[in-house]
Amino acid sequence: MKKMTKIFALSILCIFSFINLAIAQETDGYKRNFKFGVGLSGGLPLNDPYNFIVGGDVRLQYNISQSYSLCLTTGYNNLFVDNEEPNFGYVPVKVGYKTFLFKNEFYVMGEIGGAFSTTKEYNNNSMLFSPSIGYATKYVDISVRYEFLKDFPIVKNNVADNGLAQVMLRLAYGFDL
Repeated sequence: MKKMTKIFALSILCIFSFINLAIAQETDGYKRNFKFGVGLSGGLPLNDPYNFIVGGDVRLQYNISQSYSLCLTTGYNNLFVDNEEPNFGYVPVKVGYKTFLFKNEFYVMGEIGGAFSTTKEYNNNSMLFSPSIGYATKYVDISVRYEFLKDFPIVKNNVADNGLAQVMLRLAYGFDL
């Protein structure tokens, strides 16, 4: 019974939030919109045994004001290994919050989510944290991000460990929906 009460309360909260959002859309003069982007990323892992990383992603962005946006990002990343081991691939799924600065072109963004391994030899998944800074125009988005994958394997002092860190550059094309 308590579980059903919590679900009902959460549903009511969601309904009121959407109503409030709809009313705010009509009264503040800013036309909220969705933006869709397709990006390519490349970067350097900061841990062994990986050499470099290449990936692609899609991002859905909801502009809640001229300065603030909510984001949902997914894609595929592949880490290339320097020895006979197989390369390491994963699918990131992230939600984020973006704040635009300086004439709404430069931004900072934080994302959190999950990373799901696609490599047969490694079945685990991981939490993913990703702060970034970038520059966006109407169609082009260039950003640099740091990603930390808490549970993915690394080699530290010749000992197997967890906690993959990487720095990536993203170039994307985006458009309004």
